[in-house]
Amino acid sequence: MTVLSMSRAEIDRVHVLKDLLAERIRPSEAAQLMGVTRRQVFRLLKAYRAGRPVALISKKRGEPSNRAYPAVVRTEAMALIKANYGDFGPTLAAEKLSERHGLHLGVETVRRWMLADGLWQDRRQRLKRVYQPRHRRDCVGELIQIDGSEHWWSRIAAHNAPCSSSSMMRP
Repeated sequence: MTVLSMSRAEIDRVHVLKDLLAERIRPSEAAQLMGVTRRQVFRLLKAYRAGRPVALISKKRGEPSNRAYPAVVRTEAMALIKANYGDFGPTLAAEKLSERHGLHLGVETVRRWMLADGLWQDRRQRLKRVYQPRHRRDCVGELIQIDGSEHWWSRIAAHNAPCSSSSMMRP
């Protein structure tokens, strides 16, 4: 015996069709409750009478989408990404696949495939950068900022000899 599960919407349709069969509601009211046309109500009612609630379960359940890319396209795209664009993000990878290889794929499709293959991490899954905390100082003005970088004007003054200046700033 196979167990078939029904979605909440399909269960609601069963209740509406039972009310329609018991003549508690009219076809136009049933259409409004289910969000379909009157013609669809009669089609669903015919299927319900023929096969009971099982007839209302979607026949496409468990099947791949009609709009899905073939597996060959996915394997080809992922092989190209792994070989050439492994360190790219999904947007740039999709652009390069389109420009250089003629594979016109959506960015979201490439992102999902890269997530599944472990080439990309969702923003929430990436590790947060850990910054070293700067603890509060006891007194105002205790924090000093020192700059010891080389400047072009220091070389001119020292006749092109390596020279650096130091400056100290206080708040």
